[in-house]
Amino acid sequence: MGIDKCWVLRKSVQSLLNADNRVSKEYAAKLMCEMGLSSIRTTAKKDYLKLHEPEEKEYSPTAIPADRPNQIGVSDVTCFKLGNHYLYTCMILDLFSCKVIAYKISKKNSTQLITSTFKIAWEQRTPEAKLIFHSHRGSQYTSHRFRQLLHERFIVQSFSNSGKPHDNAVAESFFATFKKEEAYRKNYTSEADFKWRVDSYIEFYNTQRPHHTLKNLTPCQVEDVFMKGNA
Repeated sequence: MGIDKCWVLRKSVQSLLNADNRVSKEYAAKLMCEMGLSSIRTTAKKDYLKLHEPEEKEYSPTAIPADRPNQIGVSDVTCFKLGNHYLYTCMILDLFSCKVIAYKISKKNSTQLITSTFKIAWEQRTPEAKLIFHSHRGSQYTSHRFRQLLHERFIVQSFSNSGKPHDNAVAESFFATFKKEEAYRKNYTSEADFKWRVDSYIEFYNTQRPHHTLKNLTPCQVEDVFMKGNA
């Protein structure tokens, strides 16, 4: 049924009423039923948005480990106080290798921060369809704008189970390590200094720092071994 038909029927019924014809709501509903018509829902926009949002599920990345790069990405945001304001860092990490694929720093914890970080990661990796993107249920990750961005790229969005923040423990662990080994050990002189230090630490984290969970290899070494084994 098209919207125009509903509009015409509604106007026709109103015309009958205006012409002193006795037409009850029940009779109008019966006519609509016989004609296979239904009224326009006030929830049409909400239903449309829900229909066009990406596939989502509750998922724990630690429950089903990734067996290759570009299969599962995890993300989180942390803040660090510098002077009188906060700096927010968004990070996206490949679950298979624990490699930080993309990160961005902003003075605002916004949807823009999340989307711009994701776009950097996408350009870096261009993963295959059905990549799983996991995060907590923060408003930036659940925003329609970000979910549509994932939907356009056929990415399955995953959220931590309700009441179980540790489902995103891999991403949270990175920030805990970063703060312990870098942020809480330095006195940053400016925002530019902080950003430079973050750049340096992530380069170190990806290329030089061995990980116990990776059999004492670095994230880059893990991906190199995988690529050589599948060449």
